[in-house]
Amino acid sequence: MQSSSLAAALLLVSALNSLFGQTSPAIDSQLSAAAATPSITWSSLYPAGMPTRRSYLAMAYDGSSQKIVLFGGYNGHRYLDDTWLFDGRSWRKVPMLNAPSPRANAQMAYSSVTHQVVLFGGYNGSNWLGDTWIWDGATHTWTQAAPAHSPPPVTGPMLFTDPNGKVDEFGGFDGSRYVGTMWRWTGTDWRQLQPAMLPYARSSAGVGFNPLLKQVVMFGGLADINPVNTWTYDGVTWTLRSVMTQPDWVYSASAAFDPNLRSVILFGGGSGGVDQNSTWAWTGSRWKQLFPLNVPPPREGAGLAYDEALGRIILFGGQTNSGYLNDSWELIP
Repeated sequence: MQSSSLAAALLLVSALNSLFGQTSPAIDSQLSAAAATPSITWSSLYPAGMPTRRSYLAMAYDGSSQKIVLFGGYNGHRYLDDTWLFDGRSWRKVPMLNAPSPRANAQMAYSSVTHQVVLFGGYNGSNWLGDTWIWDGATHTWTQAAPAHSPPPVTGPMLFTDPNGKVDEFGGFDGSRYVGTMWRWTGTDWRQLQPAMLPYARSSAGVGFNPLLKQVVMFGGLADINPVNTWTYDGVTWTLRSVMTQPDWVYSASAAFDPNLRSVILFGGGSGGVDQNSTWAWTGSRWKQLFPLNVPPPREGAGLAYDEALGRIILFGGQTNSGYLNDSWELIP
């Protein structure tokens, strides 16, 4: 499954009209200043032990071990099943006796309730996957969960820490249709949620959680119905946001919360087969485009996570039209 060809095959969507709305004055003022400050930039990192080139990897910050954990992906030849840790200085491959099977476009997120990282879904070249795996940062081990209930097998699900501190799953693509259901991981089982409002079915959207506002934001993705919209989740229900300006349509963009900017950062993504490298910040009420002095090359399917040890957002890998990447970057606000 090459992601660009998958995107072309799965989606023929055009961007619709911009929507309109209000801004958050305090955070917007801070971001306006940050966007105009010469110091805001993406900076290349050259850590030891770099993972091999890949895209559509799963990556999240593990609050238990205080390290970024990376799993799998696709390198243009095969699907991967290796696990890597980043401590703010170097990448280290972790030997595994038991691990999820090779896959790309799985997703994972950290639960502050169970203090574990949850991985779900993906694609292995033949099948859409629906297994659930738990990463224990204290023991550096993967354990396959055996839930009585589960979301359907999908590639490109959205996994995120929700305002309740648990891991939620939304959407994905099951091989024939885009899914619009939402589930919550209880620690032993998946429980389907029925909020009053749900986003339109989609996969491969950018999603991030702002713990200061206790708000999840989701943008873009692949869908049958227009995905060029912004949704927020408060732990109870989703809201379709009216915004004056938002990013152009992208799928497989990378998103993570940056406490330095008090915003969820959205970077890159594919757009009709053309990879992007724009940087956007969601303040909680509006999108603000940032213009760093230096930017990574355009890409889709990259990993993005905030490293608390380093105090920076870390970007790794992804792919462009010319190949697969294994570069590491940090966002310096």
